[in-house]
Amino acid sequence: MGTALAFISLVLASILFPFGLLITFIANLYKRRWKYSFARLDAQFLSIATSIDASGNVVCKDLFNLALTKKRAYEFGERKETISSALGKNQRDGTLTGLGKALAFVLDKIDPNHCMNSIDELV
Repeated sequence: MGTALAFISLVLASILFPFGLLITFIANLYKRRWKYSFARLDAQFLSIATSIDASGNVVCKDLFNLALTKKRAYEFGERKETISSALGKNQRDGTLTGLGKALAFVLDKIDPNHCMNSIDELV
């Protein structure tokens, strides 16, 4: 059942997401000023990116656990947790592999202390 639901959700998302974003932009542009519409759309894109990030953490759980962490590390794959949060927990605990350290380094260069600041202790 999970396989069928995953397939249906991917198909529906590929059809509905672009349409939904277009409607959001038009509705905000119609109701509000131009500049505010872009700011609101940017905030929505950040929410989308976070959702995709959390989904990627689940989908790539085994890949990330094998490639990015040492044994007895904090495991990737928690639902509703971002990849950066799991990276940050492993960075804090010193359990990242060389590849994991490299990925954390790149993210931290783009956004200083990104991984450590992304740690979600509620997960």
